[in-house]
Amino acid sequence: MWRRVASLSPLVSSSKPSILNQGLCTFKFWETFTTDIATQEKPFITFVLGGPGSGKGTQCEKIVETFGFKHLSAGDLLRREIASKSEYGSMILNTIREGKIVPSQVTVKLIQREMESSDNKKFLIDGFPRSEENRIAFEKINTKTLSDLSALCSKVKETECYIKEKSRRDLMKILTGAEPNLVLFFDCPEKEMVKRVLSRNQGRVDDNIDTMKKRLKVFEALNRPVINYYSERGKVFKISAVGTVDEIFEQVRPIFASCEAIK
Repeated sequence: MWRRVASLSPLVSSSKPSILNQGLCTFKFWETFTTDIATQEKPFITFVLGGPGSGKGTQCEKIVETFGFKHLSAGDLLRREIASKSEYGSMILNTIREGKIVPSQVTVKLIQREMESSDNKKFLIDGFPRSEENRIAFEKINTKTLSDLSALCSKVKETECYIKEKSRRDLMKILTGAEPNLVLFFDCPEKEMVKRVLSRNQGRVDDNIDTMKKRLKVFEALNRPVINYYSERGKVFKISAVGTVDEIFEQVRPIFASCEAIK
């Protein structure tokens, strides 16, 4: 990318650029950046959904081992943020204790940061989105491309090229919209989920009967619409989350094995 951007310099004089130079430079920038967008490998994104205790995390471990995905657990990212004692930590902790959903902009920011820092292009996003608000917030984000745009704009500015506002808006339309390639939904009976959560003894602040009841109510009220939304788009694969770990994974394996994009 930077080699092609360097070729802009002959179009720009050392003095204030003329209208012609500005126009040529704007066109050249557009051509350069849209070419990079077209050739850049897009991430393969899988949402992994299901109620608390449905076995999502365990199955994600199997998918990572078999197909080489990067596993991003929304819950783990939030708990890590709490442990770091960041500006969001206290708010996240109180929200989780109440069985509520952490504000979308916080969770999306944590997920986006992890995606941007990873060399992997295949992501399992576990336990997110948990609501329509989450879904909409995620689909508006950009991953590495947004960082590339910011850096490239700075480079172009250094060469005294001026990009018109309309061109900038058009570029952003190209970049936005991070929809998942597929959605796994682990369907598990409520009694089984409660039994699993109360017996796992992982020391989580939300692994107690009172919080569990709240989480299940929130899941039914807010997560089901997300599942319905992606079902209508043909992206949901429903997995029966009852049985041994290996039995459940035998339902999961063919889904990923058949995806040409991740072989």
